[in-house]
Amino acid sequence: MPENAKNPDTVTLTIDGQELTVPKGATLLQAAEAMGTRVPHYCYHPGLSAPAQCRLCLVEVEGAPKLQPSCVTMAQDGQVVHTQSESARTMRTGVLEFYLANHPLDCPICDQSGECEFQDYVHAEGPKRGRSREPKRVFGRDDFGGDVLFYGDRCVMCTRCVRYMNEVARDPRLTVVERGNRSVIDTFFEEGLNGSPFHGNIVDICPVGALVSKDFLHKARAWDLDRTPSICPNCSQGCNIDLNVRDNQVQRFKPRSNLDVNEHWMCDYGRHRYHWLNRSDRLDTPRIREGGEWVDRGWTEVLEELSQRLESGERSVTAVASPFASNEDLAALRALVDHLGGGRIVFRSRRAEDEIPLPGFPTLTRRRDLAPNRKGAEILGMERVGDDEGSGGLESEMGKGGVLLVLGDELADLGPDFGAHADLFVYLGSHPTPTEAAHLQLPVTTFAEQEGTFTNHEGRVQRFWPGLQPVGSSRPAWLILGALLARLAEREPPTRADQAFLHAAEVTPAFQGLSYETLGTRGALVNDPVPLPGA
Repeated sequence: MPENAKNPDTVTLTIDGQELTVPKGATLLQAAEAMGTRVPHYCYHPGLSAPAQCRLCLVEVEGAPKLQPSCVTMAQDGQVVHTQSESARTMRTGVLEFYLANHPLDCPICDQSGECEFQDYVHAEGPKRGRSREPKRVFGRDDFGGDVLFYGDRCVMCTRCVRYMNEVARDPRLTVVERGNRSVIDTFFEEGLNGSPFHGNIVDICPVGALVSKDFLHKARAWDLDRTPSICPNCSQGCNIDLNVRDNQVQRFKPRSNLDVNEHWMCDYGRHRYHWLNRSDRLDTPRIREGGEWVDRGWTEVLEELSQRLESGERSVTAVASPFASNEDLAALRALVDHLGGGRIVFRSRRAEDEIPLPGFPTLTRRRDLAPNRKGAEILGMERVGDDEGSGGLESEMGKGGVLLVLGDELADLGPDFGAHADLFVYLGSHPTPTEAAHLQLPVTTFAEQEGTFTNHEGRVQRFWPGLQPVGSSRPAWLILGALLARLAEREPPTRADQAFLHAAEVTPAFQGLSYETLGTRGALVNDPVPLPGA
């Protein structure tokens, strides 16, 4: 194609004096965002249809007889657009004044305060004072069922929630009732949102504080929260999320956009299962059983004694892993078992009765496997045992004598005598185990306290980052097992998570060609590795 030839799949236009080229079919709002200009808007959301009803995204297009809604106006060749012209700004100020006529000024007690688009827009372009002398409308609070409360006074009628339930959840339980200034969102049925498995997303997409989560109600202020990109650990879908943390406690999970995995959404099952990360009954110090009592020891002393006991003679090795452990942790366990002469590594994964897809985006499904890294465990040669409820299946795997290594599985359903016949029983976990037969207990971090990767059901390797400070002397399992293997094999131990991931690639070819840098925030499929720079 000649250098000056026009690409038929793109259009070139000018926005605020800057020329840019965008794909054909892009709206003016999307084109403006592509160049870093955010046009204020309410009703538009990238995962929903655009009704162009909020009138806040109006922009001036040269040659057009009036302002155009940028959320539905397609970009065309040669267009000249002004998002900050006097007419566009005046219109936005007028629309904001209209919204303020009824919106309550209850920001000090609103959960959305600090991350509210209405606050931002009014601060930037809102009127200096209101002119309405009529009393504000009062609707009060309504319980929509499930995890959602509705404050009708705050609603700006963007209808994102209604469109989400109709178009994405395909569970039309919300609608607009009444007309004009009496319009309000309401439910069709007495049960409201109860039983709808993806309804929590309407709280995420509400641009104001009209829809709030009962679980998060008055729990924390937005500006007090630290946000860390992570992966939902509650099934093998691998939804991208943000950990919202305050005072080293997880306050909530929020979905993070990844069009290849979960788009903008997540299920309510995963959203509300984070409280285990805040449990206070944590293992925080390495311990050795001496004379029937637990004695606290330092890491150097524990690793030295453990390496001596492992070197003392050849014995069979059996390991129990957890699909909640990262690829790096599982690979380190695999490498240690292989160095000790090889042995069987098994894991248990609790399964739900059915999968629950999101009808409007079926790529997102609450999977049967209720753990994040079942696929990673299988790639690393580990075998799933037990029934669909995840209990049992291990007693028959544990023969008499030998070394028993348990990583991450609390063994809560197996009783105090599990592992009693092992010559050496090492438990690595973040929480205590009821078994009384372990010889060593080594505290490891949860996924929220370390950097690492999970492999989801389709084989997509995805990164997560630490959002919590480790408890006590707990360390990532890959660091503990890597240091132990380094003593036994006289090799350099990994000291960073990216090094541990490269060691995982030595254990299995599935991870070869991948690195932390190339995984980024979207991840990559194990059967479709991203080429390394310069390769």
